[in-house]
Amino acid sequence: MSHRVGYNFARLLAWLVCLSLLGACQRNENLIIIDGSSTVYPISEAVAEEFLKLEEGATIAIGESGTGGGFKKFSRGEIQIANASRPITESEIEACLANNYPFIELPVAYDGLAVVVHPENDWVDSITVDELRRIWEPSAQGTITRWSQIRPDWPDQEIRLYGAGVSSGTYDYFTEAIVGTKRSSRGDFTASEDDNVLVQGVSQDVLALGYFGLAYYEENKSKLKALAIDDLNEENGKGAVLPSFENVNNASYQPLTRPEFIYVSANAINPMMEKFIHFYLTESADLVKEVGYVPLSEETYQLVLERFENRHTGSLMAGRNNVGVDLSQLLKEAAK
Repeated sequence: MSHRVGYNFARLLAWLVCLSLLGACQRNENLIIIDGSSTVYPISEAVAEEFLKLEEGATIAIGESGTGGGFKKFSRGEIQIANASRPITESEIEACLANNYPFIELPVAYDGLAVVVHPENDWVDSITVDELRRIWEPSAQGTITRWSQIRPDWPDQEIRLYGAGVSSGTYDYFTEAIVGTKRSSRGDFTASEDDNVLVQGVSQDVLALGYFGLAYYEENKSKLKALAIDDLNEENGKGAVLPSFENVNNASYQPLTRPEFIYVSANAINPMMEKFIHFYLTESADLVKEVGYVPLSEETYQLVLERFENRHTGSLMAGRNNVGVDLSQLLKEAAK
């Protein structure tokens, strides 16, 4: 079964259920309420669907009020699990602790961003992070308008840009990873929160360059060409790396790989929650792939599971630059 089918109806139904069940989690130990990121929603929805086949007594309601909205509910004790497409912030941590809601931070998947051109583009196969910055930084608006301004041997023709809309988490991450400052970008590009719109635009424009989620490139390989990204890190010796599930998984595709999270309220852990999180971290790899994301390595999932089982509260990710973070190494260091 495809977990993409019927998402809109399923999300609406789940949200109505969430509204009717807020606060009930303290009265029903078999009830789990999840809210937060719409990016992580498909992963948690797919995992919950399979878990409910095994645990008939469980009830799971999943909403999607966005990462920030989810953390607000989480800090008030209205939900037990927060889906998040970014790490929790220092102010959100303070809100949780002020209300006596300690939490456990659990990475669950990777999301890669692909930089793509039209398949008939025969002059570029790879691009550096510095070149992408020169294209996308705010000062490039109205000044960097032709391919030849990036490399002299590229054609003296207009470069047409396609990218994530400003309300998208993809926009936040791309600008931070490439430009260096979140939400800092030129504005003269075709923008959309719908990656399918961007796929269509680039696939029909031989002068186009765009970026969007890796899953959408994987689904449309026949009409797009992905560029290898060179992060200019001479120490790692990797050079230009193509976007792929494998390269996102092994952390070689940088800096356009980001982790996705769930946050679990330490106060809400009971036998049913224990079963659900154990299932999430041991059985979700195939489901993560099915809904278009990249699973963590087997070793990393085991380290995340140990973090949960050992009840390691707090955040490893807050207040740091998480572009290109090596989750496995970070988790190993934290476990010492």
